[in-house]
Amino acid sequence: MAAHQLFSPCILIFLLACLMSTSESFAPTYSSPRTSSSALGAISRREVLQSVTAFSLTAVTSTISPNMAMAAKAPPTAEEFARIKTGYENLTYLLDNFEKETTVCKENGGECKRDADPVRKYLGLRSTQDPLFQIEKVFDKVKYMDLDPDQLDPFFEATEEWNTAQNMSNSMAFISQFGEYNPGGGKEEVLKYLEESKKQVIIAKDALEKIIKVLGL
Repeated sequence: MAAHQLFSPCILIFLLACLMSTSESFAPTYSSPRTSSSALGAISRREVLQSVTAFSLTAVTSTISPNMAMAAKAPPTAEEFARIKTGYENLTYLLDNFEKETTVCKENGGECKRDADPVRKYLGLRSTQDPLFQIEKVFDKVKYMDLDPDQLDPFFEATEEWNTAQNMSNSMAFISQFGEYNPGGGKEEVLKYLEESKKQVIIAKDALEKIIKVLGL
């Protein structure tokens, strides 16, 4: 789109503003009270400005909104499908190596302790670069696919299972991280909630497996 087309509403506002600011100096003198003429002038200027602003917003929105709407209603891309598969594979790896992945040791053979933060990372809750980061947005775009109607209920049930398990696992992992410092806590509390978090990861992985099966990935 040419630059003058995009910024023409702004130019129109500027020109009208200049016109209104200079019109007072050429306005004829009336015998009516000054307060009345000022009020009328203010109302007139305000109405013109509101009309021009509304026109400008309409012009700009009409050039942007269609593209945004089309993108929002598009089915998942190949890259987004790949994120689901990669996330599933990562969760499988986490469960197969759970103790290793959730154990942090100090350098030079120092003390080791269990840490639930990697669980949150594998679930896509720590970085925008994680494959499962806001993966629910990808799930939401599946409704724009030509999917077998008989597969819709299993798909949405699986996404609900994923959302619930992800939230629960995140909560348990968070509690585990501070279990040692809470009143009455200790290493036993850390392990207790870490294990609860693992149980939810299993459910989350199973939910992704169902989603992958429904989508034929």
